[in-house]
Amino acid sequence: MSLLEKLEEKDLASIGNELYALAAKMFPICRSITGDGIRQTLEMIRQKIPIEICEVPSGTTVFDWTVPKEWNIRDAYIRISGGPRVVDFQHNNLHVMSYSVPVQATMPLSELKQHLFSLPDRPEWIPYRTSYYQPNWGFCLSHRQLLALEEREYEVCIDSTLEDGHLTYGEYYLPGRSSEEVLISCHACHPSLANDNLSGVVVATLLAALLSREKLRYSYRFIFIPGTIGAITWLARNREKVENVRHGLVLTGIGDKGGFHYKKSRRGDTEIDRAVAQVLKHCGEQGEILEFSPYGYDERQYCSPGFNLAVGCLMRSVWGTFPEYHTSADNLDFIQPMQLAKSLRVCVGIANVLENNRCYRNLSPYGEPQLGKRNLYRSTGGEPIGTEINARLWVLNLSDGKNTLLDIAERSGVPFETINNAADLLSESDLLCAIADDETLETALDARCPEKPSVGDEIRGSAPTNLAETCAM
Repeated sequence: MSLLEKLEEKDLASIGNELYALAAKMFPICRSITGDGIRQTLEMIRQKIPIEICEVPSGTTVFDWTVPKEWNIRDAYIRISGGPRVVDFQHNNLHVMSYSVPVQATMPLSELKQHLFSLPDRPEWIPYRTSYYQPNWGFCLSHRQLLALEEREYEVCIDSTLEDGHLTYGEYYLPGRSSEEVLISCHACHPSLANDNLSGVVVATLLAALLSREKLRYSYRFIFIPGTIGAITWLARNREKVENVRHGLVLTGIGDKGGFHYKKSRRGDTEIDRAVAQVLKHCGEQGEILEFSPYGYDERQYCSPGFNLAVGCLMRSVWGTFPEYHTSADNLDFIQPMQLAKSLRVCVGIANVLENNRCYRNLSPYGEPQLGKRNLYRSTGGEPIGTEINARLWVLNLSDGKNTLLDIAERSGVPFETINNAADLLSESDLLCAIADDETLETALDARCPEKPSVGDEIRGSAPTNLAETCAM
């Protein structure tokens, strides 16, 4: 039974509730690209899967970048002098611009406004703002709050530290039969934003847990990193591991009500690009394939020209195209348990394609083999054939040792899972010969058919027309 079939047997609603509960547990944490917030998040992930937590010192050179100082924050507020707080970090951690330097001052509103950010077109929402690489400070507040501030003196406090420390990321490696890897990457550096990207974090975590119970063809590497600088740091520290990456996915923004979007890798025609397109075509939801662009999430680091890895980005609503993006409206109400569960199902479907996509050789290639005597065809004629029989015919016809199952699924229009099931059934009936990952067609047939007849002999009838009769599968 395939991993996808095993998942289909589970209650999708229960899976969604599990994913949502983990996101809700992580939501209040004030994360940034460094600091205790991302460490706390990684520890929560480690309660689900045994990730290795890695620390990289501030000041470390990573290609053209330098690992920044570590930022932590305890409290922050704006209050009327001698009065109540009017902006309070304890109420919402988006109120402070991430990486704000420490501040303790009293100033008039005219001076304070230079450090305030709001959204006039969304007056009830708080924006999310950062200043990672330029020393600065600021507060984010709803535009309604901004308009309510009176011309007077305000006490301003940001109780933060910015000092030498570490950049922290998590990594989980699942060994498979092959040393070739599937890389799953998601950023875990945003504060209280649910879709961007706790949705990706929780789906990746449960996907890793599911795969850990399987006998895998590929090895899988899951990394939970700070955006941009985290990917660059991981790449700089793992040049030897990068050489093994054959397929990859960046997971982000996959918990909202939008349809699926997939941004292709820089190459544009890799197996992962085709696998995702195949799964989205048959997943029962709206899906759109986007061409690569050098802006977005960490796929742009993995697809930089020096690496040019086969890594795409899977999301629902595209970053920057929905009003809730990078605002306080990207909260736990914006993501839905069932959407998270369906996103996990799509990820499992993609892994299922990668795990099972291989070439086969038809062992009865001269004419169509008689499926009826093997109980692989309907017993009465005159009716249109069903999807399963159609899949068997496609697999038999295109299994020439060169076409993969994904090739067959694309050409036939039949879902990959149906094509894969047909290949399994035909193999059990000694009608197909699988070509192993490290074999050529010739070596596979030599190993399975040591006394295979020549094509000419078969046509002349001096040998059986069904190669299965001479092959030990």
